[in-house]
Amino acid sequence: MNRIIFSLLLMACCVFTACTKVINVDLNSANPDIVVDAEVTDSVTSYTVNLTQTVNFSDNNIFPVVNGATVVIRDNAGNSETLAETSPGNYITSHLQGVDGRTYYLSITSNGKKYTATSTMPYGVALDSVIADTTSHRGGGGFGGHGGGSTTPAVPNVTVRAVFTDPKGVANYYRLIEYVNRVPNYNNIAIVSDQGQDGSQITENVVRRDTSIHAGDTVKVVLESIDANVYEYYRTLKQVTKAQNGIQTTVPGNPTTNLSNNALGFFSAYAVRSKYVIAP
Repeated sequence: MNRIIFSLLLMACCVFTACTKVINVDLNSANPDIVVDAEVTDSVTSYTVNLTQTVNFSDNNIFPVVNGATVVIRDNAGNSETLAETSPGNYITSHLQGVDGRTYYLSITSNGKKYTATSTMPYGVALDSVIADTTSHRGGGGFGGHGGGSTTPAVPNVTVRAVFTDPKGVANYYRLIEYVNRVPNYNNIAIVSDQGQDGSQITENVVRRDTSIHAGDTVKVVLESIDANVYEYYRTLKQVTKAQNGIQTTVPGNPTTNLSNNALGFFSAYAVRSKYVIAP
């Protein structure tokens, strides 16, 4: 049956339950699967659930939206909201508020099928600091780039490091995203587990030797505290991406998911903290 999941690689490239699984990749014609991109954060804002469908390998990478679904998010404190479809395939909250420590339940009913997922929002972890270091790289001189005496201007390379203190005695998982002048760089994302460094101060390179950052640029690092299922999704998504790029991987199929009924994608409830630094 094989169907392509390139739509997964375009998303965010964001509690263990019985529905966590790996779905084998198939490239032949088949009925489409639903793809879910859903999140709740502790930021005071609206939250969006995006629904699309997979396409066959031979089709153009244009992913049909899923209209007319019933999408409900509720929490373990008794709050619930049915999301409004504000544009085709996009379902948005109006009053539900994400709170650290609560568990959130997603329910989607579409074309006679029901899909569910659960995610528990960890307590947010603050960034201690964000550090940007600059080094310079100069191309080689002479013919073919060898020898001295090069007049090639030095190119600044910026490395951005995030420093934060992991809470002791609790399994924690994180995702870090870099923004440059308010624009997210989804090529520069790090995922971190506190395994082997529980309770310690963690220093993580969000980006290394980035030549697109210039002196005076505002660099923001966002630290998302995610649950174990979402960490596993991003970890296996990274492996699938490597496989798509021809790099050897032991992951046999799609990223793991916390969604039921063979849906693809993920549902994440996460706490978010951020800090800025000016590039030197």
